[in-house]
Amino acid sequence: MAAPNPEGWPQRVAAFSCSPSHFLSSTTPEDFLSDLLQDLKDDKVSESTKVLMLGPLQEHPTILCPSPQVGEQTAVSLLGIFSRTAHTPKSVNLKCHLMLSIATVLISTSFVKQGVKVAEGFLDLLFQTAQDTNDQKHGGMFRPLRAIACDCLREMETCCPGLLSHKLEALYSLKQQEMTPLHQAYTLLYGVALRNAVHCLTLQKDVMDGDLKKLLASNEGFAWKATEKPLELVQLTTMSQIPVLPSNVETKELKSVVSLLLEECYLLTPVTQAALLRELTQVVSMVQSLSPAIFKSQLLRLFGTVEISLLHSTLQMKGTFTDSLFTAEDENFLLKRLVGMAQHPLLSTPQKLFYIECILHFPENRPISSNGEESLPVLVTPRMAASLFPTVFNDSSTMLSRLNILSLVYLEDDEEEGIGYIFDHLMALHKIVDHHGTREMTTTFFRAVYIFMQNFYLNEKYTIDLIESLSELYRRHYTLAPNLINLVDSTQKLLEDSSWPTDLLKALQMLIVELPLQQLIHQSLYWHLKVLGRVAKEEQASQRSTVRFLLNLLINSSLCGLGDWRIGNALLSVCRNLLQHPNLDQVFIELADLLQFMMHSFEDVDIQDHARFYYTLLTNLSKEKLSGVLNMGTGESQAKIRSLSSIMAESEELSSCLTVHRTRQPVLKLVKLSEDGISKPDHSSSGPEDSTPDVDLLKVYQKQFLNPEFASVVILKYHLTFAGEVDALYHKLFCICLHFEQTDSNYERVSDVSVPCLIYDRKPCVVSLTLKPWRPYPTVLHASAIFTTEDGLSWHTQLDPIPIGFPDLFLPLPVPVHWSQGSREQLFHQLWKSLCPEESSQSATSLFCFEVGERSLREVIESSFHKYLVSKQLNPESYKVLLFLPPQFYVLLKIKNSEDAASVSIITDNWKLLPFINSYIKCITDYSADRTQ
Repeated sequence: MAAPNPEGWPQRVAAFSCSPSHFLSSTTPEDFLSDLLQDLKDDKVSESTKVLMLGPLQEHPTILCPSPQVGEQTAVSLLGIFSRTAHTPKSVNLKCHLMLSIATVLISTSFVKQGVKVAEGFLDLLFQTAQDTNDQKHGGMFRPLRAIACDCLREMETCCPGLLSHKLEALYSLKQQEMTPLHQAYTLLYGVALRNAVHCLTLQKDVMDGDLKKLLASNEGFAWKATEKPLELVQLTTMSQIPVLPSNVETKELKSVVSLLLEECYLLTPVTQAALLRELTQVVSMVQSLSPAIFKSQLLRLFGTVEISLLHSTLQMKGTFTDSLFTAEDENFLLKRLVGMAQHPLLSTPQKLFYIECILHFPENRPISSNGEESLPVLVTPRMAASLFPTVFNDSSTMLSRLNILSLVYLEDDEEEGIGYIFDHLMALHKIVDHHGTREMTTTFFRAVYIFMQNFYLNEKYTIDLIESLSELYRRHYTLAPNLINLVDSTQKLLEDSSWPTDLLKALQMLIVELPLQQLIHQSLYWHLKVLGRVAKEEQASQRSTVRFLLNLLINSSLCGLGDWRIGNALLSVCRNLLQHPNLDQVFIELADLLQFMMHSFEDVDIQDHARFYYTLLTNLSKEKLSGVLNMGTGESQAKIRSLSSIMAESEELSSCLTVHRTRQPVLKLVKLSEDGISKPDHSSSGPEDSTPDVDLLKVYQKQFLNPEFASVVILKYHLTFAGEVDALYHKLFCICLHFEQTDSNYERVSDVSVPCLIYDRKPCVVSLTLKPWRPYPTVLHASAIFTTEDGLSWHTQLDPIPIGFPDLFLPLPVPVHWSQGSREQLFHQLWKSLCPEESSQSATSLFCFEVGERSLREVIESSFHKYLVSKQLNPESYKVLLFLPPQFYVLLKIKNSEDAASVSIITDNWKLLPFINSYIKCITDYSADRTQ
């Protein structure tokens, strides 16, 4: 299905880019791709819109082209559009994006292969475009197209290494001829092709002396064999196994090529220089007879650079060639420069952090360890790093990175004075946090403590002082409990053999249990219980003082009477951890008393039930069984057992249970019941027998509408069922809530509909949709559903839009049930008279004629209007039909049959309804005529 109009593409592309999965839930990738390609061929669509439409193919090619076959067909279509697009300066931007899209599709679908015509044709197109050096053929306006062609060739060569290995001489010639700024693109393209060609040669067996020379002078077709088994990228690390050429291979021509590239290197931009140096570094590393000293002339310029990209390339060369290129003096100078740049006042914070990272991962000539982790270079001494000492005025990232590197310096040097300086810095941060520091400063302080413990956990002098400082900080700021718990968890994971995390928890436990009851205000108690819950997990910490403290707290305070569920749940969390403690026997009696007191005295039914459950487990199960039951809820099974949800650990990841997930495809659908299965609401009122024929029936009828709710709604019935074959996960749905959204303001808000359950292999549920129109016009409702699956997860799915047609709003005449046929016909005439345009400005009349055909008029009336028929006459054949539309609108029809055709006289009190009734009559008469043919 094509897009409605070209103007809608910006919205569609924006919606797709925002969330492809959500966008494709209402369509399919095949349909969207078909729409996109069809409108790309449309000349009426502007070129700027076409450029926008190519965005999805460039950003998400594998979603729209999930298979190589689809990718090939898409590339063929795009290549056809490219060839048909006029070769004019106005179309350059579009042609550039088309070229980029074709390359993206071919590469992402792995369809750059020999024998694939579109791949072969596209590569020929790229190379032909790149051969227009210095814009000789088409002029400078088409230079962007050549730039894209070079980029596409380089990308294809990167993804299929060796593809251009037989065109090195042609690429070198193009690079030499190009005099425009595109010289950089040609240079990079040649550098990548050269690196991959040498790499392919290293993998060959029995390399002859002249093979490298022959390779550099080759000017043949594309090396399609390279696409059969793509090469792995060469890793430039000191430990990588780099393939090398035999030492007897003649490298004179290669050395000349590399030297010329290095001589021209300074003319390139820093980013291009860095990329070229990376390629040449790999080339030299793979050729044993080519000395790394060829880069020596570049080092002086590179040592003084302020460009991050060039410095990164320098360090890559350092890691590859080590002392083959860099002397000890070079290494020392480079480290001093990194230290100086890490504190340069004119550099931004990210740049300074980069220089510090370079120091921590500096590739030494003689590294002590080569595990890739952070390690301090031997040449970095306390004197060299003294200028990096952090201050409280540094930003958080700079402070922590400097603290980390200084900690490593003093750890290696084992200098007590330096460790004291770092501890003093921690205490300065401690004072800032103690005086209500910002959230960022608080986080920085705890991270700094973690770094300090990571390096100096064996220094008991400072670690004991640190425990005292942290305990005092918690005494004054109990809201820091989450930070302290996180610090304990992190250091315990880092320092498995250290007792410092447990000692800190013991200190916090002692502080809390010794607090007088008057200081245990309601707000602080929750955090104290959090800490005690964490202490209860420690095997080395005694729990007797904790249980006694909790029991004393409940007996001598009003906590149980208040019945705070949040506090009660925190108490139960401590009890749960105590139930799993290895030394449970030591607190068995006290814990039983605590749980028994809670289940009898705590004024919250949920807390009482949980306490009773824990008490039952404690008094009836062995320690092994108790631990097994409590651990059942913490496994990594795909579905939780619902009966154990009440004993799940508080620390368990519950985000999946609390999140409403979105289905990839619609799971449910609403199917409208046939007319026979729909019972229109009975709005007839009760009253006495019709014994007063002279009464004004119109007034009696209109008096019913004094009740505003009378005959005001339309009830439509649907089957709620599954949308075709759905995943087994959705075969049992519970607590389904259907939500409806209007697309206009003609109806009152539609209430949500609840369905208890829906089972895949059972009958569908009947759903009643109640509409209360303000203006009875056709509309469309958007529907969605939220439901729960058997595993307890909540899901949201979008249903197909629900069309509400004009005939869905028809209701029979709402008159008292005791009225006779004659009374109804009399009311029809009175309504007709009152609706004449002379009586009302909103009224309107119309006349509709149609051929009856072989099917009789009676059959047409009986099939479409039998519920709304007021009277009928056989000779001459005529019918009177009254359609009531809530809240109080009428359409009256007088239908007569003649020899040639039938005529329908229409009158209504709302002229805006005429187009709808005319369309409806035309529809049913056309349908009747079609059935007779």
